[in-house]
Amino acid sequence: MTDALFRPFETALDANAALSQLQTATAGADDGELFLERSCTEAIVFDDGRVKNASYNGSEGFGLRAVRGEVAGYAHSSEISEAAIARCVETARLAVGEGGGVLADAPAGTNKKLYTDENPLDGIAFAAKVDTLAEIDAFARALDPRIVQVSATLSASFQEVEIMRPDGAITRDARPMARLNISVIVEDQGRRESGGVGGGGRYLMDGLIDPNHWQPMVREALRVALVNLDAVPAPAGIMDVVLGNGWPGILLHEAVGHGLEGDFNRKGASAFAGLMGQQIAAKGVTVLDDGTIPDRRGSITVDDEGTPSAKNVLIDDGILVGYMQDRQNARLVGVEPTGNGRRQSHAHIPMPRMTNTYMLGGDTAPGDLVADLKDGIYAVGFGGGQVDITNGKFVFSCTEAYRVRNGIVGEAVKGATLIGDGATAMKQIRGIGNDMALDPGMGSCGKQGQWVPVGVGQPSLMIGGLTVGGSAT
Repeated sequence: MTDALFRPFETALDANAALSQLQTATAGADDGELFLERSCTEAIVFDDGRVKNASYNGSEGFGLRAVRGEVAGYAHSSEISEAAIARCVETARLAVGEGGGVLADAPAGTNKKLYTDENPLDGIAFAAKVDTLAEIDAFARALDPRIVQVSATLSASFQEVEIMRPDGAITRDARPMARLNISVIVEDQGRRESGGVGGGGRYLMDGLIDPNHWQPMVREALRVALVNLDAVPAPAGIMDVVLGNGWPGILLHEAVGHGLEGDFNRKGASAFAGLMGQQIAAKGVTVLDDGTIPDRRGSITVDDEGTPSAKNVLIDDGILVGYMQDRQNARLVGVEPTGNGRRQSHAHIPMPRMTNTYMLGGDTAPGDLVADLKDGIYAVGFGGGQVDITNGKFVFSCTEAYRVRNGIVGEAVKGATLIGDGATAMKQIRGIGNDMALDPGMGSCGKQGQWVPVGVGQPSLMIGGLTVGGSAT
């Protein structure tokens, strides 16, 4: 073992002393770790022709955890020192009590490298980033005189983690992230509408500031805004819906994905609890959570407990075959962890979380799905949504949607919301497109106050009998 535990931090922390304190905290426990983190983030917001905000934030710290049964003792500090760790030992041990547990084996190692370990905040001068945002603004305004406002945000982060186990094993991971968001507001005859696009992943900024990348994004944002400029009020009622591919997978993420996380199912709080091996979706529906896709926003080489990420099948041909597990919940139900133990930062305890969650494609052309829609909605883009885990009920707002009658795509509609429950919606899938796509890399998932980056994806889908909220027809 090296003398300096956290080498990226250049912190004078003796590894043997830190290990001794960790072993004291976890004596008699089932599990535990010392999670050390350093992170930095940068964001530049260019709005209405000028830099509106530029921010940089750096932080570091550790979290010390001891687990026994269903109880976890957790303490954290932004001061990485032997004294700070010693202060946290007593708090962590509250979960252990008199002990008696058998310490779980450490996660298996991995030689995978899913993304670069370079810092995306480096390499491009601040002035060059601002110049790119100014070029985006000028390019957008030159496209259409109806554009009255342009907003563009370039952001990046770099997280370095080290996870020490009580047996002395250390797992390290360096996690880059870069992202570009663009939105425009158009005005015509006193009516204003907006359109936005965004995306990124675990890579450097070079590709994001290339005009060949951001010019199509600007055009797409403008297209969505102009579509909404001509949109009419959405109908209301129960009708069939065709969802577009890619980002509309956020509905799958919320309505089904959260319900397949291990903690909710162990506690019986999920609408899918106790249904392992049963048909919970239509035939042909196969859903995976895959943290191993290179460079994707939701990918992780290892999770925040040190378990290598995996490609986990959750639903196979409509049958529930797996849940997403962290180490604690997996141990309590007698299965293996799936590499889904994630946390927002060192100040947060890990829990089962999604990575990249998506549905596999079918064999139907997307156009045929729409052609089969007699009277309904074709929903291409989604904004915010929410779900009740206990019953799977969801509500999603559409950012781009169209009315369909007798298989013909008609006018764009505004204000449409999709309402239903995940368990029913999955069984009412009537057609699966052959155009599976992942989202462009813009998802962030909230759970119990913690936010982590995620990915979603799906093919075009026809779902029968969803409630569409809008204005009365």
